[in-house]
Amino acid sequence: MTSKEYRSITQIAGPLVFVEKTEPVGYNELAVVTLPDGTERTGQVLDSSDEIVVIQMFEGTSGIPRTAGARFLGETMKMPVNKDMLGRILSGSGKPLDGGPAIVPEDRLEIIGAAINPWARDNPSEFIQTGISTIDGMNTLVRGQKLPIFSASGLPHNEIALQIARQAKVLGGSEDFAVVFAAMGITNEEAQYFMKDFERTGALKRAVVFLNLADDPAIERIITPKLALTTAEYLAFTLDMHVLVILTDLTNYCEALRQIGAAREEVPGRRGYPGYMYTDLAGIYERAGRIKGKKGSITQIPILSMPGEDITHPIPDLTGYITEGQIVAKRELLRAGIYPPIDVGSSLSRLMNEGIGPGRTREDHKAVSDQCYAAYAEGRDLRGLVAIVGKEALSERDRKFLEFADDFEKRIVQQGRDEDRTIEGTLDLMWEILASLDERQLTRIDRKYIEKYHPKYRKKD
Repeated sequence: MTSKEYRSITQIAGPLVFVEKTEPVGYNELAVVTLPDGTERTGQVLDSSDEIVVIQMFEGTSGIPRTAGARFLGETMKMPVNKDMLGRILSGSGKPLDGGPAIVPEDRLEIIGAAINPWARDNPSEFIQTGISTIDGMNTLVRGQKLPIFSASGLPHNEIALQIARQAKVLGGSEDFAVVFAAMGITNEEAQYFMKDFERTGALKRAVVFLNLADDPAIERIITPKLALTTAEYLAFTLDMHVLVILTDLTNYCEALRQIGAAREEVPGRRGYPGYMYTDLAGIYERAGRIKGKKGSITQIPILSMPGEDITHPIPDLTGYITEGQIVAKRELLRAGIYPPIDVGSSLSRLMNEGIGPGRTREDHKAVSDQCYAAYAEGRDLRGLVAIVGKEALSERDRKFLEFADDFEKRIVQQGRDEDRTIEGTLDLMWEILASLDERQLTRIDRKYIEKYHPKYRKKD
C-alpha cells in the first residue's frame, strides 16, 4: 500500500520541515520528502498535532522547496543488526563507511529503546580493566556502570577514549567482550585518525564504530548514540557479550539538541539548552547496566568536554546527577607533560567497592587506594605552602609527602599512550611509591597487608 503524499509544506526552519493538515501521524515516525527532481530525503517526526506535523530531516533541508511532497511511512527508525557487525565502521546514521556492504539484518530493532526496569537490574560487580592506572587503581570501572569522563577543549579525551577501547577487558570472564564506539560532531581529520587507530591496533575486530562528522546534520548527531546503544543491547542481551560503550563527545550531542530546540522556537532552559535535556540524557545513560537472568551487560563511558572548563555547566552538571561518578581531566596536568591528565582528586567511581577486593582485583586494593588518595591530597596541599614559605621550611615528614605527590603523578598518573598496565602491576607500583613514606604514616592500611605487600617485606620473602 502506497502512503499518501502531502504537498502542504508551510515552513522550513533549520533542519525542520513543517507540514500542515495531515491525517494522524505518530511521534518518531519516519517520513520521506520528495523534491521536484525526484530526489528523496528521509526524516523523522519530531512533533505531531491536529494542525501541523514537524519533520526533522536527516540529510538537511538545503534545496528543499515548499512545493516538495511529504509522505509518512507508518514506522519508526530501526537499526539493522546481525552477529557479524563486529569490525564494521558506520556513519552516524548507520551506513557503511569502511567500503563494506550494507548490514544484512538478522533483526531490525527500535533505536529509541528504554531504560532498564529497576526491578530487573542486577547489581554491578565485575571489575573491568582499562589498563589505565588512574582508573583501575583509583576510580575502578565496574561492569554495568556508567562512568563519564569530564574533559575540556584541547585535552586528549579522544586519545584516552581510544586507549580504553583498545585495552579494556573483563578479567576471568567466559563471555566475549566487545566495544561500541560512537563519535559525534568530529572533524574529518579526527574520523580518519579514529579509523586508522582501530585498524592499526587490531581493536576493530571486536568493535562496532559509529562516526558522525561535524558537517553532518544535527538530527543525525541525535540518533547516533541511540544507534550505538541499540547495537550494544543486541550484542549484550541477544549474543550474551560484555559490551563497553564509549560515547564522545556528548557536548556536541547536547549542542544539537539546543539547535533543534531553537529551530522549533521552544522556551529554553538553562543557558539556552532545552528544558528536557535531563530526561534526554537519562534516556541514554540509563540504557547501561545488567539484567537479571542475562549473561551480557552494557557498561558506558560517556565523554564530554565542559564548555569553559566549568563543571557546573548544565551538561556535566546533569550528567553527574544521572551517572555513577566521574573521571575528570585537568589542563594543569597536561601542561606539566602528564598523560593521561586525569585528576584523581576530583574523580570518583561510586561503584568502585562493588568491583574490587578478593576474587575481583586484590585484597589490598581498597586500602592501598585510600592511602594513596590521602597521601596525594596532603602532598598537593603542601605545594601551596611551599609557594609561600619555601621547601626548606617544611619538616622531614612534610617533605616526604610533597615528594610522594610528585612521584604519584610521574609514576601512577603518567603512562604511555600504548601502555597497558595490569591491575597487579598498578597496585605493585602504588606500593612502591608508598614505601617512600614512614610505615607509621600508612594509617589506612591494615598491618597484615603491609607485611604481605610492602616492598620491604616482600624482599625478605
